[in-house]
Amino acid sequence: MTTKLLTALLLGASVLGYAGAAYADDVTLTIESWRNDDTQIWQEQIIPAFEKANPGIKVTFAAAAPTEYNAALNAKLAAGSAGDLITCRPFDASLDLYDKGYLSPLNDLKGMANFSEVAKVAWQTDDGKTTFCVPMASVIHGFIYNTEAFDQLGIKPPKTHDEFMAALKKIKDDGTFIPLAMGTKDQWEAATMGWENIGPNYWHGEEGRKALIAGTAKLSDPEFVEPFKILAGWAPYMGDGFQAQSYPDSQNLFTLGRAAIYPSGSWEISVFNKQAQFKMGAFPPPLPNEGDKCYLSDQPDHAIGMNAKTKHPEEAKKFLEWVASQQFAELYGNALPGFFPLTNEKVELKDPLAKEFLSWRQNCEPTLRATYQILSRGTPNLENEVWVESANVINGIDTPEAAGKKLQDGLDSWYKPAK
Repeated sequence: MTTKLLTALLLGASVLGYAGAAYADDVTLTIESWRNDDTQIWQEQIIPAFEKANPGIKVTFAAAAPTEYNAALNAKLAAGSAGDLITCRPFDASLDLYDKGYLSPLNDLKGMANFSEVAKVAWQTDDGKTTFCVPMASVIHGFIYNTEAFDQLGIKPPKTHDEFMAALKKIKDDGTFIPLAMGTKDQWEAATMGWENIGPNYWHGEEGRKALIAGTAKLSDPEFVEPFKILAGWAPYMGDGFQAQSYPDSQNLFTLGRAAIYPSGSWEISVFNKQAQFKMGAFPPPLPNEGDKCYLSDQPDHAIGMNAKTKHPEEAKKFLEWVASQQFAELYGNALPGFFPLTNEKVELKDPLAKEFLSWRQNCEPTLRATYQILSRGTPNLENEVWVESANVINGIDTPEAAGKKLQDGLDSWYKPAK
């Protein structure tokens, strides 16, 4: 072997060794999540954008089935094998992880000032002093409608309850479309699309929700019973056999063009954009009376926190700081229309239906679903009971007053407000 050849081989080995060392020095962060429906978005858009801006940090998105996520994540955390970053469900599931020491406090994280207290409350301790996940997105309640049906019948998006009921009657009298695509078989649909959707305008959003927690308001009070009365009035407009109609049935009725109005929320946008062959519009929950203040269920949906036992805390914090940025918010909001960034910074969305939902924030005061914080920790579980009673009221099994009393009696049986 000649001296020149030996030198060349040694130089080549040195270069390869250096490249290998540089690659070995890359830190890989793993994100635990239940959101397997948007895995492709993370892999093709979000992660590449972060890695480009942060050379030396690689990110892997590891999604589990939504129904298996909580149990699988708890098992991994207990065994010390969970990823560096944890996608956080709202309220109690994530609070439990923090209380067990699995999530790190993030009060001092750069970018946390970009979020309002309402945006952070789903991932805070009950006293509001510690935030442990960076808010990523919320969903907004409202009504999606078939614009072709409205145009055909000469209906404008209703602003008040009376206008809403008049529109339902006009649609039913015409007979071409089912007025409301909603069923009661799955129960949660009646509560989430119904009672929690329209209710904030009656119990005045955060004022009423916090009064329930404080024990100064009851679910049997008029402002909580009135939304049940309204739901009872929907029954004649929900189509034949709505009692046996499931959530997927309702989706299909609307996207196939057989129903005019879909009580729901922004989380349907991505799916409906692919399935519906007609133009869609949206309107916020109708006001009790013209000129009333508007309240909007702007429900925190998911956030992301740091595994307290991560071996890469600085890199994980860098990723979380990026999630708290305007760049991430705009990227994520456009990649997944209908899941709205919770940042206070201005975000430009492209999807017209998503922009319509988001525009309501300008005039309506945001609030959370009334049963999600603190009030569903006992037995009977208030959230599940609201599902049952919302369906029972629409089905004519319980009166609105009976529903309110049952809910309050169940809550009183275990919940004692802090004094």
